[in-house]
Amino acid sequence: MFSRDKIAYILLILTTLFWSGNFIVGKAASLFEIPPFTLNFYRWVFAWLILAPFTLPEIIRKKNYILENIGLIIILGITSVTIFNSIVYYSLNFTQVISGVLTISTIPVMIIFFCWLFKIEKTNIYQISGVIFSLLGVVVIIAKADLDILLNLNFNKGDLWMVVAMFSWAIYSALLRKKKFELSQLSLLQTIISAGLIFLLPTYLIELALGYKVSIHLPFVLTLTYVVIFPGLASFIFWIKGISIIGSNRSGIFLHLMPIFSTILAIIIFKEKFMTYHLIGAILIIIGIYLSNKKVAND
Repeated sequence: MFSRDKIAYILLILTTLFWSGNFIVGKAASLFEIPPFTLNFYRWVFAWLILAPFTLPEIIRKKNYILENIGLIIILGITSVTIFNSIVYYSLNFTQVISGVLTISTIPVMIIFFCWLFKIEKTNIYQISGVIFSLLGVVVIIAKADLDILLNLNFNKGDLWMVVAMFSWAIYSALLRKKKFELSQLSLLQTIISAGLIFLLPTYLIELALGYKVSIHLPFVLTLTYVVIFPGLASFIFWIKGISIIGSNRSGIFLHLMPIFSTILAIIIFKEKFMTYHLIGAILIIIGIYLSNKKVAND
């Protein structure tokens, strides 16, 4: 039999693998011309419907508490549900999976920055240095280590939008630390999805009005099934369970598997190439992650 720690490791590895697959499926969706905002809208609609029987009784019972905190919940919904995956799926129409996932891999470091900016947690000189190194790594990747691209600001728009997605999720994660909600994890997720869907609906309708209509064909059904079940619901449940067994600090280390899994899958499936600028950017990001987890002597 597996020990509790080993079960946690398996769950956390599966979580990062499913999240990595979100980028692969997002790239495939762009190749099949599945509109990004439409995909994200249906992803969260179906996730909401699946969660509803398990969460609505508590949400109705605690509706006054939810309304008291509606401002923060709306911001959490916009930054996570409305913006993050929509922009990731949109960005993958224009950029490589490898570039995108390396940019997203800086999120743990950027969370530290926004926790400091919003006065949620204190920071130290190592963490500040980590933020700087990680951002330098992102700049190297989006500039493709080319000074002309940097000086002329001639960036790939997919890379730039991926940076927006990265900042959006980092803000969401930082604000999530600001308050301990008196809701179960699933009910909190459901309220955040509900708030995010309200603001995601107009972008979906605009996409439809612009003529970006989805065909109900096999690639769309398979894509939607994957993003709803695996990176959506299963990863969330596995992540929470893993944290409950081995703690958030040890669990956080597993997030660094995402760029590894995504890069391998992108090379195998899409024949993407791991370029020199990816390597330089990855080294800077790794240094940033290392520094951001380093404590000063009297911490």
